[in-house]
Amino acid sequence: MHMIIPGSFKSPGPQSVNNMEQTQRPNPDELLRLLTKQEESLRRGKLKIFFGASAGVGKTYTMLEEAQRRAIDGVRVLVGYAEPHIRPETEALLLGLDILPYKLVEYRGAVLKEFDLDAALSKAPELILVDELAHTNAPGMRHAKRWQDIAELLAAGIDVYTTLNVQHLESVNDIVERATGVKVRETLPDSVFQTADEVQLVDLPPEKLIERLQEGKIYTPDRTAAALQHFFSIGNLLALRELALRRTADRINQDIDALRQGSAAGRTAAVSERILVCVGPSPFSANLVRTAARMAAAWKAPWIAVYVETAKSLGLSEADRQRVARTLALAEQLGGQAVTLSGLHPDQEIIAYAKSRHVARIIVGKPAGHGWRRILRRSFVDRLIMRSGDIHLELIREDAESHPPAPVSRKKNMDRRGIAWAAVVVTFNTAWGIFLYHTLGLSDINVIMFYLLGVIWISARYSRFAGILTAVLSVAAFDFTVVPPYYSFAISDTQYLLTFAAMLVTGIYISTLTARLRNQERLSRSREQRTESLLRLSRELILCRDHNAVLQVSLGHVAEFFNSPAAVILPDASGIPVLTHSSNEVTLDNKELSVADWVIRHGEKAGAGTSTLPSAKAIYLPLRGVKSTLGSLCIIPSDLQRFNHPDELSTLEAFTAQIAVALERMMLSEESQRAWERTELEVLRNTLLSAVSHDLRTPLAAITGSASSILEAGSSMSAETREELLTTISQESQRLEGLIEKLLEMTRLESGNPSIQTMSVDVGEVIISAVARWRNNDQNRTFQIDIPESLPLVQGDPVLLEQVLSNLLENAITHAPASTPIEITVMARPDSVLIRVMDRGPGLPIHDTQRIFEKFYRGPSSPRRPGLGLGLAICRAILHLHHGTITARNRDGGGAEFQVTIPTMTAH
Repeated sequence: MHMIIPGSFKSPGPQSVNNMEQTQRPNPDELLRLLTKQEESLRRGKLKIFFGASAGVGKTYTMLEEAQRRAIDGVRVLVGYAEPHIRPETEALLLGLDILPYKLVEYRGAVLKEFDLDAALSKAPELILVDELAHTNAPGMRHAKRWQDIAELLAAGIDVYTTLNVQHLESVNDIVERATGVKVRETLPDSVFQTADEVQLVDLPPEKLIERLQEGKIYTPDRTAAALQHFFSIGNLLALRELALRRTADRINQDIDALRQGSAAGRTAAVSERILVCVGPSPFSANLVRTAARMAAAWKAPWIAVYVETAKSLGLSEADRQRVARTLALAEQLGGQAVTLSGLHPDQEIIAYAKSRHVARIIVGKPAGHGWRRILRRSFVDRLIMRSGDIHLELIREDAESHPPAPVSRKKNMDRRGIAWAAVVVTFNTAWGIFLYHTLGLSDINVIMFYLLGVIWISARYSRFAGILTAVLSVAAFDFTVVPPYYSFAISDTQYLLTFAAMLVTGIYISTLTARLRNQERLSRSREQRTESLLRLSRELILCRDHNAVLQVSLGHVAEFFNSPAAVILPDASGIPVLTHSSNEVTLDNKELSVADWVIRHGEKAGAGTSTLPSAKAIYLPLRGVKSTLGSLCIIPSDLQRFNHPDELSTLEAFTAQIAVALERMMLSEESQRAWERTELEVLRNTLLSAVSHDLRTPLAAITGSASSILEAGSSMSAETREELLTTISQESQRLEGLIEKLLEMTRLESGNPSIQTMSVDVGEVIISAVARWRNNDQNRTFQIDIPESLPLVQGDPVLLEQVLSNLLENAITHAPASTPIEITVMARPDSVLIRVMDRGPGLPIHDTQRIFEKFYRGPSSPRRPGLGLGLAICRAILHLHHGTITARNRDGGGAEFQVTIPTMTAH
């Protein structure tokens, strides 16, 4: 029987009018989230899961029937993977469908048939069939699990049909184990099941399923008998069928809620109760996490898995540490948030954190036994109940039979150095006590104080065991040397028994407290190192001015903190990943770069220690920006086990997030700079067109007008008029030539590679040459020149330096009245020559003494000689090539003064 379980709406509870009005108001954030989700769903492929209680119910058969119908409708269907032990009646449904060849993988002498993900992506079908969603891929494949292969197919926009049995859902793994006695190893996160676009239940009654099994339609005859005796019993099948029906019903309710939410146009959802589950090194913690996930799914509430690091955590074995890491990873896999706290008292830390996060329920394991320890001392659960207040506690009884406690190693690493020092300290205090008590006659209280001081000293420096040993030996030595009868362990006065007990309890308590504080200090120091490293990185990143500095600083901190080489891979202009920066001599082959490429394209971590491409030698994390993934951080771990701990992995992710933010900030800054430069270029282009169209048109108009007049008048024009018009043509032609020369000179200077002919230059000769040229052009102008007889030589291009002086003289002649002189003075400085060019014109705009050196800037020009505004810009560009400077200021009494400094040959 194949059916899709229908769902029904639940009637909402009573609500007040105010609440109804409030919920009917559109929530902009919720609307945006829904729109974003809809856009993503349009790009992604659709996932349909054919869901069943066990093998043999007909999931693959139903999936192939549906695929045949889609193929008849014209859909391009590809069979990506079908189980090799497929049944004859099922094989008939493969006829006519395009079948993808298996990818053969050699593993431990056997050849395994796997799904070829790359071949499927290259074929790009509209619909692909991939059997066994929970399958574990062979080592060396891109992903550890097949559901991750399917996720990549969906991201590529390909629709997927797949099959799944209920026992493979992670959240019901413990329930299946209790019901059937079978521990299912291949599981997948419930989020894959919950986010599927469609789930179709394929159901078959247990009796019919057993009948099919006996007919050999599920397993081969040699496996049928074992299956009937173990997994395929009526009780097991009924339990699995109930689970499958329940999960399908939950999924339908989820779809109905989503439909309601979409039809409500973004109404505000009610606040759900937050759930917290306490985890530890016990194997039972994994079941607590699964229970919390099921409760959170039923109540639609967010949930948190919390582990508290205490002083005892430092004494955990490596197996216990790995179990804690796996439990926290399981919580994240099931959709929860994993949090690690630290403190002296776990109950206080959990309650404080629960109140800060507004937790309504705490799930904690209830120990199965009731021993003498619980009578003498309150357990963690008892202390949690006392402090819980208004928070509800859910106690889940630990099943000792199904989940026996992990074997505890009784073998301790003896603190030999501490034991030796304990013996030395007790011996010294004993000798000192004999001297104080028997020789000086001091009270035995003074001797006890020295013994306790020895206990404190040993406990502060060595292990708790060494401190307790010191306390025990101190009591024995005190009895032997101070309590009568002397030098005997016999006790004549029974009151000393109380002294011994108080002394021993005090010593043990001091030792325990000191060891706890020392361990807590180690935990705090570890957290402090992480925080301090992240703080130092953020401070240094703020000071970086380009992305190269960002990457260099970041990789240095990552390599130092994790004691492992690190590198950053960024895509080039064509999108190919390139190793751009590394902390050490890191080399990555094409295989490793392909892992980085996958990380950049998908925005997820991969590589060593992950479930994606685990055969890589490095861990790759995406550098996620606001809009896209910028690149990948690569770290080659010196100790891969270190990164299995949640704290280490979260610290690495924090480093990655800071690097990504700083890198994106630099990229945005550079993009902003490029945008500003484009704007400036556009303004410059418009200014150039405006200036050229005006200033070139003026002389051209004069030339054209004069030439036309001469041609039209012919021989009737007088010689004087002809001479005047020819002079105008000549002057305007020279002016036009000067404008074009300035444009060409400015272009050459800004080309980025101007060539200058450097030689020893006499500044006086350059000035005289420039002045002589302008005297020929303007014979009525007066020049006052003051050049010392002995001037040091400068190194430069004499032609360009003369151009500087010529432009300054032209500027002065243009703006100063003809009756005023142009003053030029030169003086020698220790390492340069100063040239001053002064006039008595209108002066400079008060606020534009720097802008006058910008291209195309024109102040209040003389109407006789308007220019392009390039002369002073050319002067600054030439002097920049000569490592000189140019400044301008207004003169007292009116006029402008330009000061030019050129380094001397000795300065070079």
